[in-house]
Amino acid sequence: MKRHDFQTWSFAIQQQMELALSGILPPASQLPQRLHEAMRYAVLGGGKRVRPLLVFAGGELVNASAERLQYAAAAVEMIHAYSLVHDDMPCMDDDVLRRGKPTVHVEFDQATALLAGDALQTAAFEVLAAHPLCAEPSDQLKMLKLLATASGAGGMAGGQAIDLASVGQPLSLPELEHMHILKTGALIRAAVLLGSYCGDAMAAEERERLDRFAKLMGLAFQVVDDILDVEADTATLGKTAGKDAAHDKPTYVSLLGLRQAKERAAELEADAMACLAGFGERAERLRELAHFIVHRAF
Repeated sequence: MKRHDFQTWSFAIQQQMELALSGILPPASQLPQRLHEAMRYAVLGGGKRVRPLLVFAGGELVNASAERLQYAAAAVEMIHAYSLVHDDMPCMDDDVLRRGKPTVHVEFDQATALLAGDALQTAAFEVLAAHPLCAEPSDQLKMLKLLATASGAGGMAGGQAIDLASVGQPLSLPELEHMHILKTGALIRAAVLLGSYCGDAMAAEERERLDRFAKLMGLAFQVVDDILDVEADTATLGKTAGKDAAHDKPTYVSLLGLRQAKERAAELEADAMACLAGFGERAERLRELAHFIVHRAF
């Protein structure tokens, strides 16, 4: 079977996920309409779907079916979308633009945005539990625990708390990396590993190398985000550019400088690629995604 190039493959999955998410989310016509409209506004019609792409790429290692992967990918994307809704609110980062359109609390109101985020979070676990995704039920429980850990105080929420507490505070590189392992890296790691549970059994040593790859790419994603916050403009990013410096937040660029931050991203990419050495062609999509994450310009 002919293998599609990365752009064609990623576009096809983005389209598949738009349809899948549209079907999974409650219709805007269903009560309570305003809440459901806000949930759909937060999730649909924007974003690069990097985390769903990572789920599908992780699934290629184990011959997972597209149907199983789309449910795991939907769960991760709804967690990601909920986090953006809450992060953009005035009590957090206070941003007015996301994915090139007004943030949810601006388009609706703060109470609706808060509830939409809450509802998206619980919907993610509902979809992950409602469909048979693994041959072994115990593996599906591992998937639920993995996403819960990545989302909570030991992952994304904990990282955001550290981020808010670090405004105006100097952090060392290990402190900065610990924050981003939680805030950004945990969900990226979960995306890759969730895909790997949806197909054939994987040896423990292989999963360890995949886990290491995912952790490295989670850090690389944030390094590049910090670089783009300096180098790209608001129209290109689809969110407010330069807000990290404006809010005096610690970043890789503020700590290392632009040149060394770019070198750090390249180092992380090289180390991540080395983790995939034993997987052969099965890991080609993961390699392509790693390259995209580090070299994206938008």
